[in-house]
Amino acid sequence: MAPESFTGDEKPTYFHFYMHDDYGGSNPSSAKVVSGPPAMAGAGPRFFGDIVVLNNALTEGPEATSRAVGRAQGFAARVSRDGTVSELVMTVVFEEEGPHKGSTITVLGLVDLSLPVRELPIVGGTGVFRLVRGHAFTKSHDYNLDTGGAVEMEFHLIHN
Repeated sequence: MAPESFTGDEKPTYFHFYMHDDYGGSNPSSAKVVSGPPAMAGAGPRFFGDIVVLNNALTEGPEATSRAVGRAQGFAARVSRDGTVSELVMTVVFEEEGPHKGSTITVLGLVDLSLPVRELPIVGGTGVFRLVRGHAFTKSHDYNLDTGGAVEMEFHLIHN
């Protein structure tokens, strides 16, 4: 396959959706798979060294019953001693019918839950988002570290 390059016909795309991060119940979408060392444990539900995997629903609205967009799949490693900062590796997979179906967008960066709004780089994608670049803003909508909840997400993209 020949390598692609930007054609000069780049266009901006904007997405606004909600990620539903669920640590509880009978069908969780996120789970802690590695626990940090007990000597490093902080006072909250998440600790330095914890690794969490996610396969979270993305919807148009803040309710879990809102129209589905796709899934946010990846993992996060807690990198701060108090467990509020994570290194996030996440791929947004568009699953619903439409022009983006089957395409992906990859996000990689630090998430500091002590900040009201977090900014993350968008580092790549596939399908219609091949060679994408941009940034994402996230903020807790209805969220707590014990059970999860909804995270509001805005993606600002430039792509072919």
